[in-house]
Amino acid sequence: MALLKSFNKRAKSENETGLGTNSSINGGRFFNKNGAPNVQIQGIPLLERLNLYHTLLSLPKWKFLLIIILSFIVMNLAFAGLYLIIGIEHLNGMVAITRAEKFGEAFFFSAQTFTTVGYGRINPIGFAASFVASLEALVGLLSFALITGLLYGRFARPKAYINYSKNALFVPFRGGTAFMLRMVPYTKNYLVNAEARLTMSMQVEEEGIRKNKFFALELDIARANTLISNWTLVHIINEESPFYNLSKDDIINGQVEILVFVQGFDESFSNTVISRTSYTYEEFIYGAKFLPMYHPNVNNTGTIIHLNKLDDYELVDLPQLVIV
Repeated sequence: MALLKSFNKRAKSENETGLGTNSSINGGRFFNKNGAPNVQIQGIPLLERLNLYHTLLSLPKWKFLLIIILSFIVMNLAFAGLYLIIGIEHLNGMVAITRAEKFGEAFFFSAQTFTTVGYGRINPIGFAASFVASLEALVGLLSFALITGLLYGRFARPKAYINYSKNALFVPFRGGTAFMLRMVPYTKNYLVNAEARLTMSMQVEEEGIRKNKFFALELDIARANTLISNWTLVHIINEESPFYNLSKDDIINGQVEILVFVQGFDESFSNTVISRTSYTYEEFIYGAKFLPMYHPNVNNTGTIIHLNKLDDYELVDLPQLVIV
């Protein structure tokens, strides 16, 4: 595939992106759709690079809950095994007969001790059983303290609750062409002093070497006092734009990626929150415009926003500022 050898010289290049300029040593997009960097860390042992606290805070909810449940089961199975090794006769009050029933009684006694419930029907006898029960109670207290901290951290962690359109569009705009994408907050954590920034990544050939070049895409409106509805980010393609006079093939050959950075102040958290995403050339639509996603209510006293219409667009004819 031929690389783009020429581009708009008037476009202002960015040199402080923190991303590599040598295209031969990076693969794929820079950021995934969810905003996470598309980077895999290797070279040092897993335990040294593992940030367990951050990992547990960042896990999806179902994985986090699954880990808690599995950890609870595994620890109680381990302590139940210890009680069996010590001797089931050291647990007073057991009525089990078969070996399976005895293990079940030991497991549920362990769960009661771990959670400090202690119904009282079964109690340890002797130093070994009492020591293990005391150790388990301590482990249980520490575990619940840790889980409580993690739950609070997950619920109280500042987050920009923003969804982005699946595609970015090249749209007829003011007699020319504009590059647009759309976003919308999907909870009542509204942002104030919201600011958006777009950066274009493109592979070009300079002196026979493939390089990643980065360009700031100037937005028609880059700041908003408040973000309570959908916001369409508009980059007008003019003589100062890095898209100027590029064809669709140029965009594909240059493996263009648009990096999106949004930040704002969340009054609920009293903190600044940040959101990221990216669009690759495969996610561009040439000649389309977004369809409205909100309308007044029946009584004309409020506005209804349809979040499921975030991605809706219709095809239109496109002027030749971007040749398709």
